[in-house]
Amino acid sequence: MTDNLMSPAFLFRFAVPCQYRRVVWDNGGGMLGPRFRLPSFGELEGKALFADVRAAWNHTGLLLSVRVAGKKQAPWCRDERAEDSDGLHLWLDTRDTHNIHRASRYCHRFAFLPLGAGAGNRQPAALWLPINRAKDNPKPVSAGMLQVRSQLQSDGYTLDAHVSARALTGFDPAEHPQLGFFYAILDRELGWQTFSVGPEFPFAEDPSLWGTLELVEAP
Repeated sequence: MTDNLMSPAFLFRFAVPCQYRRVVWDNGGGMLGPRFRLPSFGELEGKALFADVRAAWNHTGLLLSVRVAGKKQAPWCRDERAEDSDGLHLWLDTRDTHNIHRASRYCHRFAFLPLGAGAGNRQPAALWLPINRAKDNPKPVSAGMLQVRSQLQSDGYTLDAHVSARALTGFDPAEHPQLGFFYAILDRELGWQTFSVGPEFPFAEDPSLWGTLELVEAP
């Protein structure tokens, strides 16, 4: 007999706090502390986690830090094939609208890859990507609005990704302190780790499947 049970993560809309940090991007690097850690609600389905994902914000933008562990192979990354590449894939909606199935101009998709750019594809890559079936696109993202740094480890990699406020159409924490939010860590060796539902759902193009990132006010 086949069980046709619905994904537990599909039954809920998840909201998580994103802690304020005075500086979200500098030259120092280093992973955010434990209070910045974000969950993966794929755990509700018993999915193993292979990535530690953390986030911080201030009025200049957002920072996400990722540590992927448990790998035996190098990441597969190509900036010209970002949608298929290992790394952090990120969706944000500056209006946190959950009753639409096609992206508005406030919806954004980014990819941050630990490798895949430059000579020999050895440099990290930060890219804006269009959202399939979107009703409208956000304003163009210029050079310098997205930043990334990474370091390969013996069993994986670390990655820091910065999204400038200038890259986010409609970003206004005072008026809109909640962001529609979804992340996916794609890895050809280890699989998928997502914020909530898995790749069997069309989260890449449907904002109604995203959760909420609550921007916690500065202390």
